[in-house]
Order: sequence, then structure tokens, then C-alpha cells
Amino acid sequence: MTSTKPVFTEKQYLGREWIPITIRLMLAILCFAIYCFTDNNDKTADLLAVVGFTILLVSIVLGFVLHFRTQVQNKSILLDGLWTTRLVKIDLNSIVSVEIGSYSRYLFNNPVYNLHKKGTIRFYTAGNEAIHLIDRDGLVYIIGSQHPNEFLRAIQSEMQQ
Repeated sequence: MTSTKPVFTEKQYLGREWIPITIRLMLAILCFAIYCFTDNNDKTADLLAVVGFTILLVSIVLGFVLHFRTQVQNKSILLDGLWTTRLVKIDLNSIVSVEIGSYSRYLFNNPVYNLHKKGTIRFYTAGNEAIHLIDRDGLVYIIGSQHPNEFLRAIQSEMQQ
């Protein structure tokens, strides 16, 4: 019996990671601070104000840009990315190991979708934790998640059915 309702759904957005938000806000504050301390007749000051407001606008817009959506349903994990990316379907019947682990040992990580590197396939937007899946061929899938415990429970319940 196949169900059409996903057991688990998570959406990850590009602009909601706290480190890039902090960097963008600090740049905007720097632009506004320099604008305040320059002469009123200086054209560079006007440009700094425009750049500061543009940084704030871009930060707001990025908060609504969906990077990818993760769904667990019908004994598979579906990863649907940004506009031009393809749907990735991971069959849970071929998975031999599932565990929660850290995404990376680094503090700063770039968002990636379907990045193939050294025998792993990575999906990540934000956070520190990820689900590590190993299939029969030894290929490792690392899927970053904001809710790794719920994601793990959903995968394990689908694998047991």
C-alpha cells in the first residue's frame, strides 16, 4: 500500500542561517555608520546608504528563497531543490545504515545540493547535524537537517514497514 502523504517534510531556506545573516547585517551597519560620519555633499555617502539598504533587502528576500525540501514517503527520501535542480530520490530499501552525526567539522559551511565528493553525496543548507545514510554499494548520503531526530524516526519507521 502506497501512501501519498509524507511521513516527514522539512523545508530549508537559504537566508535563515545565523552566520550569513550576521555577516550581512554587520556589513549593512558598517555602511550606515560610514554614511553618518561623511559629509552631506559627498556622493560616496549616498552610495553607501544605497548599498546598506540593498544588503538589508537582499537579506529579507533570501529568507524566503527555498533551497530544498526533504520528504520521507513510500519507502524513499525525496529531495527537491531550487528551481533548476532535479528531484533526487533515495530508495530506503537499499540503505543499510542510518545514523545522526555532525554535518562537518567546520564552523562555516556553504549550502550544497547533490554535491558528489569523495564517495559522499551531500545536501545541506544550515545547522550542525545531519543524517548519514549508507547504501549497499558503500555510497554515503549526508543530509543536513534542522530536525534530525524527527527525520531519523521517519526514516526508521519507513524502513520497518
